[in-house]
Amino acid sequence: MREVRWASEEGVGIEHLAFDASGGAIRVESVVVGQRYGQAYGLCYTVHCDALWRATYAAFRVMGGKAFAMHGDGHGHWRDGEGHTLEAIEGCIDIDIAATPFTNTLPIRRLGLARGERREIEVAYIAAPGLVPKRVEQAYVCIEPDREYRYEGIFRDFTADLRIDEDGLVIDYPTLFRRLPPPTR
Repeated sequence: MREVRWASEEGVGIEHLAFDASGGAIRVESVVVGQRYGQAYGLCYTVHCDALWRATYAAFRVMGGKAFAMHGDGHGHWRDGEGHTLEAIEGCIDIDIAATPFTNTLPIRRLGLARGERREIEVAYIAAPGLVPKRVEQAYVCIEPDREYRYEGIFRDFTADLRIDEDGLVIDYPTLFRRLPPPTR
């Protein structure tokens, strides 16, 4: 189990994430305290991926508010916690939680891009505190394999070059998040 922290570059906010990639599957638990459009929130989330970095489960809980869970088959078919098909995100393999840089790791690892290669994808985008998944277009470009990737938020005309570590976790996400030093024990 590895732990990392990020601070928000946009204002007051911090995330503490526990990451486990042992046993062929990826498991993440995290808590984010942040602010979006002037509204403060606390968010706990869990994400499970298969060995190919395809999201298969995600659960979210906003403190004092909404909770939401979704189950995927790794091929873009999603159901909510009650078993209802989530048609709005049908075909989306990756998820993007707006409150964290962690979910950039999923397509970076899953796509396996070669230097200079660019791939457009559609992802299930989830923003706190609303927690309503919607389909958005994004793209990733490999600048330096296993070191740096360009994220393109096509749906919002935003681009950032992301440096990553040996696990594919974002180190630096200019203007949005920065990695904090490891917690002292």
